[in-house]
Amino acid sequence: MTTTTSPSVSMSVSPGLWALAWRRLRADKVAMLALSIVSLFLITLLLSSSGIIAADWEQETGISYAPPGFTGADPATQIKAETTETLPENPLDPLADVIRELRQQIHQGNQDNTNAVLNDYGIADPLAKEMADIQAELAKSGKAVVAERRSTLPFGADKWGHDIIKKTVKGAETSILVGLIAAFLATLLGTIFGALAGYFGNRVDDFFNWFYSIFTSIPYLLLILSVAAVLQQKGITTIILILAFTGWTGPFRLIRAEYMKHKAREYVWAADAIGASHFRKMFIHIFPNISHVALVQVSILVVGFIKSEVILSFLGFGVPVGVVSWGSMLNEAQNELILGKWWQLVAATGAMAVLVTAFSLFTDALRDALDPKLK
Repeated sequence: MTTTTSPSVSMSVSPGLWALAWRRLRADKVAMLALSIVSLFLITLLLSSSGIIAADWEQETGISYAPPGFTGADPATQIKAETTETLPENPLDPLADVIRELRQQIHQGNQDNTNAVLNDYGIADPLAKEMADIQAELAKSGKAVVAERRSTLPFGADKWGHDIIKKTVKGAETSILVGLIAAFLATLLGTIFGALAGYFGNRVDDFFNWFYSIFTSIPYLLLILSVAAVLQQKGITTIILILAFTGWTGPFRLIRAEYMKHKAREYVWAADAIGASHFRKMFIHIFPNISHVALVQVSILVVGFIKSEVILSFLGFGVPVGVVSWGSMLNEAQNELILGKWWQLVAATGAMAVLVTAFSLFTDALRDALDPKLK
């Protein structure tokens, strides 16, 4: 009995949508550069939120408005008052002799009190011992006050001596976190509303279109400002909810159109023939085929929501006091510009411009890569 072996048949599997999209992205050098920049910002976000970097951004490491190190120290900050030297006496001053005698008496009293500690003015400080004990306790607990602040920092300091680089990193954490979470929630709402309106149609579609028309009839910036003014409660959670509940209209319009188109396809009819429920047909059969639209909408909304958070914080409706973001930095920088202190403005706007530009370029490339009409 002879056995015959069938020749092996090589079967080539055509790549899917995501494999083709990744292939197109890798071929686009601008898209990969933008993806690298966005990934760097996201890594910075993770490191900052975990406390590995910029955890001590509130530490007053520099003098007030310390200039950047590459510009050199401000000459005005180098001038120190020589408080230990006696001031020249005016020969026409009738109180010169009295003041001289008082100084001699103070000096003699300080010499008699051997336990007294002199301050910068040559006067005994009665609280010197207590302050030394407090400093020692703070040093033991790891919260010692910085005795000497630096006159320059790598990119300068703000009014309170905070390092601008660390402050920018911490502000990026707030702004990016608000943009990502708000974009995800807005896309989720838009997807649910669009799926219900596009799949069921009729009165359900009319209701959501009426709801959509109300939100789109008001200018977007005025809408978020009015909602923020009505809530009158500052906080990151409040900003996220404001942006999510006002930014779902864009995803809704696109997802609704996709559901109206896909619900008449053959695979949906086949699912209906085997008795699939409406929920299963909407989110198990149809949604995987239009998920790329939702993904692109998330990336688009992240850029818009970062800018919206900056605007809200700049106008005073954003993050509360004690929380730093790019918007709050710009709010502080507008007063610093009058004094000629430009470094906080440059740091916040530069970081935001780099991220927004990179995210926009990546979003455009992702939208082109996921377009099934492109080969």
